[in-house]
Amino acid sequence: MGSTTILDIIGSMIIGGFLMLILYRTNSAAVENTYNNGSDLTVQENLAATVEVLENDFRKIGYCNDWTKIPDPTKAIIYADSTSIKFLTDVNNNGNVDTMYYYLGPTSDLAGTPNPNDRCLYRVINGAPTPGSNLGITEFNLLYFGALGDTLSLPITVPGEIASMQITIRVENSEAYNYKYVDAFWRQIRLAARNLRNR
Repeated sequence: MGSTTILDIIGSMIIGGFLMLILYRTNSAAVENTYNNGSDLTVQENLAATVEVLENDFRKIGYCNDWTKIPDPTKAIIYADSTSIKFLTDVNNNGNVDTMYYYLGPTSDLAGTPNPNDRCLYRVINGAPTPGSNLGITEFNLLYFGALGDTLSLPITVPGEIASMQITIRVENSEAYNYKYVDAFWRQIRLAARNLRNR
């Protein structure tokens, strides 16, 4: 009778150990799912906020409430590169021409954040220094097309040839779970400001 009791105790300990392991794994999976779902929502919101501002600004390239101040839309884009663009617009819709400059900063600007890949996306109006947008942006890429839809090679030497552009943005969450970052990707294909077509 003594050996049966010992076997029962050992069997109970093994079954209890398996149950504890199953509970631990279930809890770990639940925590990971909760974190990833929350991170996914945050990343999607950050991407949506960034895209809303970008689309609004880029669609107004060459726009001024007083159209006589930007009579030639081919001169609306001053500088264009794969990660930066400078153009003329009317930010406040007040008839004054403003210069807007978007560029992606280096990863060293955000060396203090847990994500080693995030960067600041800077939006500079009339040369005034403004804080960058730190929404977990890890990629900001621009591709330019001519009036016939042909891809313009970089660097852009004649910005007046740009008729439309492709914008690519990737956003990641600021902290990883098990070394995995949740990310969201957005691409606007052939975005064309109305004023760039007025040639």
